[in-house]
Amino acid sequence: MAIDNIKANSRIKKLELLLKQVDKIHLREASTILNVSEMTIRRDLASTNSMSLLGGYIVNDAKNSYFLLEQQDKNVVEKMEVGKLASSLIEDGDVIFFDCGTTIASLASQISDKVKFTAICCSINTFMILQEKINCNIILCGGHYSRDNSLVTSIQNYSILDFVCTTKAFIATSGVDKQQGLTCFRFSEAQVKQKAMAKAQKKILIFDHTKFKQVHPAYIGRLDDFDLIVCNKPIPEEFGIPSERIWKR
Repeated sequence: MAIDNIKANSRIKKLELLLKQVDKIHLREASTILNVSEMTIRRDLASTNSMSLLGGYIVNDAKNSYFLLEQQDKNVVEKMEVGKLASSLIEDGDVIFFDCGTTIASLASQISDKVKFTAICCSINTFMILQEKINCNIILCGGHYSRDNSLVTSIQNYSILDFVCTTKAFIATSGVDKQQGLTCFRFSEAQVKQKAMAKAQKKILIFDHTKFKQVHPAYIGRLDDFDLIVCNKPIPEEFGIPSERIWKR
């Protein structure tokens, strides 16, 4: 196979992984993420039947025969930046809890296929990405499935998380505020995050800069609860986080 075809197939695979996380992605954002021109991506799309370009957005033909532009997923580029940074923390032999959310899915999509690790997965979206990693052993959290955030929560008094000691837990947050701490939209989601944090040897918080000064109903914890923080932009000094706890590569 020609080198150009290999590169095109690689780009198409990455786009397909992205579209498992979001309903659509703008052509301009895809160009930035893949570091190629928009014309190159147009040529790639012309060579595949799995995706198409509609109104400036790349959509998955299998899932997106119809969509509304006002439901557009935001900050895709920022989430991919955070995911790329966080993925470099995953090592052979790790047993990792993956939280729910599109930032976590962005992390999962950028893990090297060569790394051998075990994933504790509570999100269907993230599971769909991780199951394509041939060296990833997956343990699924069972229970009730929420369509709103693709989260699976236990319907019993105990869950998989009670029995597995993870080396790392990647936790996402929807809000980061100096006074109110870390928050998300749903109380059931916050409970899963807190349980995963309690069982992990190393707690890693990941979020993009748009979450600063956002506050939501469900309390997760505080920045001080985490061993490492991964963000696409510097943490404001007002939060008082030591530089050694901010991951940079």
